Amino acid sequence: MNRLSAAFAKSRPALVTFITGGDPTPEATPAILDALVEGGADVIELGMPFTDPMADGPAIQAANLRALGAGTRTADIFAIAKGFRQRHPDTPLILMGYANPMIARGADWFANACAEAGVDGIICVDIPSEEDGEIGPALRAHGIAFIRLATPTTDAARLPAVLDGSSGFLYYVSVAGITGKQQAQLASIEEAVAKLKAGTDLPVVVGFGVRTPEQAADIAKHADGVVVGSAIVDLVATHGADAAEPVRTLVASLAQAVHTCHLA
Repeated sequence: MNRLSAAFAKSRPALVTFITGGDPTPEATPAILDALVEGGADVIELGMPFTDPMADGPAIQAANLRALGAGTRTADIFAIAKGFRQRHPDTPLILMGYANPMIARGADWFANACAEAGVDGIICVDIPSEEDGEIGPALRAHGIAFIRLATPTTDAARLPAVLDGSSGFLYYVSVAGITGKQQAQLASIEEAVAKLKAGTDLPVVVGFGVRTPEQAADIAKHADGVVVGSAIVDLVATHGADAAEPVRTLVASLAQAVHTCHLA
């Protein structure tokens, strides 16, 4: 059993948290990652900063710009990941981002760098499954999960293509839009998760628009995990290099809400 499968093998839903690597600076990121673990996050997504984060709303767009403005490069992200793995040998770490930084030096180079840094999985927002001829095979060859996205517009005809080569978990994007404050109706999330779980044995994790413990708990009653990102990124924007403590407090409240739920 690898770190990701172990995170979803517990008798309760998982809390998945996101921050942008290098925000506010590469030097400040490790303490914020540690706060996520200390708060009770089961899986951590580390965003790779990019100039054009098309799937992200204003909060994460701004985080990308702060990180790039602080000089964050791909090498810094891998250094942060490697340090995290040394400090936290059991917590799954996923890199989330866009294709350009991932394939700029070739898919094999990227997959090897992920393996050397102890990365467990990758979410690439802008490579559809039908166009994945390089990075997915390279990652799988190194035992790294390639986590795909399903959305409200993913119908039964396309779902098999999304699932082909997918591993780790299936990320359900609960709104047909960008990250941020908008949230889908719970009834639509319940229906979508049920359909996805009927089509795959992978854990189904719901993200986009989840900000509060109450929202997270409502979703956790039906999904295998819940992703919270923008609310945490907002704390980093407010507190900068001093964000670790407020992040730990928020994540602890989210973890308490999610971990005490039982799947319906």
